[in-house]
Amino acid sequence: MKKFAVAFFLCGVFAAFSQSKDLPTGYGGVTLGMSIEETKEVLKKNTDFGYHGDRDVSLLPNENRALIETDTEKGHVISYLERCWFQFYEDSLYIITINVNREKMDHYSIFEALCKKYGSPDTVSPEKSVWKNDAVTMSLERPLTLKYVDQATFDKLQNASLVGPSGTEMSREMFLEGL
Repeated sequence: MKKFAVAFFLCGVFAAFSQSKDLPTGYGGVTLGMSIEETKEVLKKNTDFGYHGDRDVSLLPNENRALIETDTEKGHVISYLERCWFQFYEDSLYIITINVNREKMDHYSIFEALCKKYGSPDTVSPEKSVWKNDAVTMSLERPLTLKYVDQATFDKLQNASLVGPSGTEMSREMFLEGL
């Protein structure tokens, strides 16, 4: 916990002395907004991800969604990465999730590097640190996961999946309002 407090302080110092930059939209050549085919091509070229071809791609029926999952351990690839997930909606990459190998890298080092490059996180909790702008949300989550999210697509899917209150919930609210 002490390291976390020192890291947060250092992040503020770095932010004060460096100009905040735009947030990245991905890692290793894979960026949000790419099509499935573009992503596959980049994954084939960058062996750090451990991509094994089309067997790593799953299509989710009736939802216009696809998922590519990679695993460096299956391919015996020496990498700082472990497993990665690339989520698509309407053939556009909207979430990149990267699990970093905890035997080779630590949370503090990544947190410090992100603070140095992008300034203080917008929110910090014991579970994760989040940097955000209008287009992208980047988070460093515990134990050691980096996540990049296309905010517009994510918000669109969140809003579409909202379910209205049930009849029981509405009558409960009406009862409470009548008190």
